[in-house]
Amino acid sequence: MAEARPRAPFAWIAAIAFASGFPFGLVNEALPVYLRTRGAGLVEVGLVTAASFPWTFKFLWAPLVDRWGSRRAWIAGCLLGLAALIGVLGLFDLDALAGLFWPLLVATVALSATQDVAIDAYTIEATPREQLGVANSVRIASYRIAMFVAGGALIWLAGRAGWTTAFGTGAAACALLAVAALALPRVERVGKPTETLAEPLRALLARKEIWLIVAFALLFKLDIAALDPMTRPFWVDRGFTLAEIGVVLTTGRMLATLAGAVLGGWVTTKWGMFRALWSLGLVQLFSSLAYAGAAYATPSKPLVIAVALFENFAAGLGTAAFVAFLMSVCERRYAATQYAVLSALLALTRSVAGAISGDLTERMGYAPYFLLTFAMGIPAFFLLPAIGRVRAPDDAVTG
Repeated sequence: MAEARPRAPFAWIAAIAFASGFPFGLVNEALPVYLRTRGAGLVEVGLVTAASFPWTFKFLWAPLVDRWGSRRAWIAGCLLGLAALIGVLGLFDLDALAGLFWPLLVATVALSATQDVAIDAYTIEATPREQLGVANSVRIASYRIAMFVAGGALIWLAGRAGWTTAFGTGAAACALLAVAALALPRVERVGKPTETLAEPLRALLARKEIWLIVAFALLFKLDIAALDPMTRPFWVDRGFTLAEIGVVLTTGRMLATLAGAVLGGWVTTKWGMFRALWSLGLVQLFSSLAYAGAAYATPSKPLVIAVALFENFAAGLGTAAFVAFLMSVCERRYAATQYAVLSALLALTRSVAGAISGDLTERMGYAPYFLLTFAMGIPAFFLLPAIGRVRAPDDAVTG
């Protein structure tokens, strides 16, 4: 029997990719600005990243999503839950929420992570193998647009009409996406999932270079993971309005990241992975120095904008090479699980670095802290000579 396919797969894939990117943008872009403009300290802003741990560990409950319920039900249910939780943020002031804010945030991330599992599975099942490349391009573009809407348009709306209206609009968007998810074309599942998490993990841990790979995965983007949570409060403290953050910074950063990712992919293909990790990683590393320079310099909005654009462009470059490396060490037959585990190390780095970023910045000040993030990025380069000798598995993922 032929696999059932959606009537308009790319349109539906774009829609659910938007649903995936929207809560991520809300949590990582809008909430830090919201907290800082409401008088929250840098420690609290940094803890937003730490509270995002469900995105790191979603592979632990992914088998539940795979075994019970339909993809449509999981996606729609999670989106309805997100609509309710985001609506609560709009209905109650930060002071009124008090200690409930953090459980609310963790629940929001958990729902977002769970719908991501269902969305990834639906995309794989709904897309013919020969169209996966185009489908992934559609997903990335739609995901980034959603991040812009949640992290840019909502911040701009908050500047015009207040945070209650902004969060209310975000809740309404999730509710509409939930209704759309219920209309997703049915996709027939082929067979039943039998693979457990243990088998791919055993294969990964059996590799003699595994601890070198793990260390490199934890360290290569440590500088960006530590830097990023403090950039939003830095913008606020440098006098940027919500409209400027929402329109100028967020839009420009999105375009810079996409440009960096495209160029980084091309460079990685042309130069080879080892040279790309060295060269693109160095460009990524110097973005911390750029922020330190902006912090030491006389406050200047054009300077901060230029630094923010450079940082996101550099992060896009580094991410392209880093993702290619993670793919190259995954066995094809276990690619989904092994890549999820390895990429979770990056998310773990981000959560831990974000948790301490606010406290360190309050103690040190922006400029010294940004210099510290530069130092955090150096150890990964000591591992690169050994990483260059790591051999890919015989059935490694190559693209």
